Amino acid sequence: MIEVLAVPAYRKLFVAQIVALLGTGLLTVALGLLAFELAEGQAGAVLGTALTIKMLAYVFVAPLMAALVERLPKKAVLVGADLVRTGIALMLPMVDQTWQIYVLVFVLQSASATFTPAFQSLIPVVLPEERHYTRALSLSRLAYDLESLVSPALAAALLAVASFHELFLGTVAGFLFSAALVVTTRLPATPATRQEGTLWHRTTLGARIFARTPELKGLMALNLTVAAATALVLVNTVVYARDLFGGVNADVAIALACYGAGSMLVALTAPWILDRVPDLAFMWAGAALVSFGLAGTFALLAGPGTWPILLGLWVVLGAATSMINTPSARLLRRAASDSTRSFIFTAQFSLSHACFIITYPIAGWVGATAGQPTAAAVLAAVAMIGTVAATKFWPAMFRNGPAPLTVKG
Repeated sequence: MIEVLAVPAYRKLFVAQIVALLGTGLLTVALGLLAFELAEGQAGAVLGTALTIKMLAYVFVAPLMAALVERLPKKAVLVGADLVRTGIALMLPMVDQTWQIYVLVFVLQSASATFTPAFQSLIPVVLPEERHYTRALSLSRLAYDLESLVSPALAAALLAVASFHELFLGTVAGFLFSAALVVTTRLPATPATRQEGTLWHRTTLGARIFARTPELKGLMALNLTVAAATALVLVNTVVYARDLFGGVNADVAIALACYGAGSMLVALTAPWILDRVPDLAFMWAGAALVSFGLAGTFALLAGPGTWPILLGLWVVLGAATSMINTPSARLLRRAASDSTRSFIFTAQFSLSHACFIITYPIAGWVGATAGQPTAAAVLAAVAMIGTVAATKFWPAMFRNGPAPLTVKG
């Protein structure tokens, strides 16, 4: 897996990704503390609104920005997005009203919704060989998982010697360093392509390609399956650990670490497995495992379950979601041409986050009003719907090899 880091352009981009992720992680901690300082007892409502704004930016702003910046050089787009995020991070410590948080978060996440799809669509150009690209996907998955563990620890260490306002400076440093690495990266030449048509045509192009490509429609269904598991873990782990099992804050961290450990295990082994197993079969197996893990969580909550069993289920869910997420970009890469790559990656970014608008309320509100077993059961049903839909769209999945996808239309 490490061999792809021998490619200078990818190595710099990968380091830029890690640094930007660490900066974002510090921002998440600092934003929570800022919300508590401004709203105290209403901090949860403020953060919930901010997260909703984040998802709305990801879903609606990402495809619009992809259409607007399509004709700009990728390097300029990435650096510009990093500089916008830097400016917003500098402004956040000066906020003294909650509405200002909402405005700045919207601009910040709009910049992230521009940066992330553009970055993801650039990696297949830097690493054109599928074998190398698969290893890059695994490294990226590891980076996300490690960030979820390292950022809180780094924030805790910094808070021991500084106030939370200084965490925003760490975010600024991360985004600036990311921009500097992108500026100094020699990117391969790409064919000069441009999409004709109106802004609306270009904005909706990626979604329309998804709608007419069976393999991508199956991926869309599995995005819902991933969102079901992720929402349950992120929203309700604290409830299970503290209320249902009478644990302490450290138990919340342990449970989330188990989820991350399962994901990292798959990320480390995925390149070897995907050399031997068709992508769609591997992803479908992950979807079936998600459904099993959520059904197991329902059984655990409805019966006399134990804490170690929950930790084991979190490992299973982490591994299962990674089995879907890690190879998914390979499907996007095969379905894309030079002229449509950024639109397809942006559509996946937008559509996958749209699923959380469905699953987050189920995990939170159904759990709070109808009980945690009911929330787990509903999310298990959602995951199964996604899995069955993928089966419908991928009837020959176990025979599907690494051949390029056929985009209908």
